[in-house]
Amino acid sequence: MPQRAQNTPVCRDCDGFATVAITTGTRNQDGSRATLRVTCSACKGTGRTAPVPVLARVGR
Repeated sequence: MPQRAQNTPVCRDCDGFATVAITTGTRNQDGSRATLRVTCSACKGTGRTAPVPVLARVGR
């Protein structure tokens, strides 16, 4: 039986992949690749966004 997925708001800038490792093309002394860790600046590395408050419409 299928289970229902939770409705978690995913960051629109990083699509939920908040932290990525980018290779610089160089190698360390032990032969491993040198990488940089970069976090999403929109969601601050959480991968989720805060729900937008709903505005009440008043009048006609």
